[in-house]
Amino acid sequence: MEDRSSLRAYAEAFIFLTLLFFMRVLAQVLVAVFEFPFLPSMAQWTTPSASPFATSGLIPYPILLLAQIVILIVQIKVCRDFLAGRGYFLSLRRTTGQLLLWLSYLYFTSMLLRYVITMVLYPERRWFGHTIPILLHFVLAGFLFMLGRYYTRRHTTAKRA
Repeated sequence: MEDRSSLRAYAEAFIFLTLLFFMRVLAQVLVAVFEFPFLPSMAQWTTPSASPFATSGLIPYPILLLAQIVILIVQIKVCRDFLAGRGYFLSLRRTTGQLLLWLSYLYFTSMLLRYVITMVLYPERRWFGHTIPILLHFVLAGFLFMLGRYYTRRHTTAKRA
């Protein structure tokens, strides 16, 4: 059985990252529907399609929103399992953790490269113009990293015990 304080620490980290992503999704919905003046314009939430590194600019917003909702549902389920100390997301294998860690490294590195290349090709966007999608991908990469780290550490600790 996993130490409750350790599970609680992971749960708190997952909740924090989930809330950051939720705020991103909510803010974009508010801008798309109501155009709040204190939030960045819809153009700031997407990478212009002229960029070869665009992702959210190429996906129609309703499809993007649906994908974001699915991600949030999975994140909430992870948070719930860690808070309860039981559930599907506490029972995955070490190899799953290793895969998630590598995916998080790849995801983070690709977004870092995307940011650097965007800054080089489009200096007018320095430092935060049209980069909200890139910055929020770091949040998702962090979530994958934390989940992968949990699985790899849990199984490493269990072998030593």
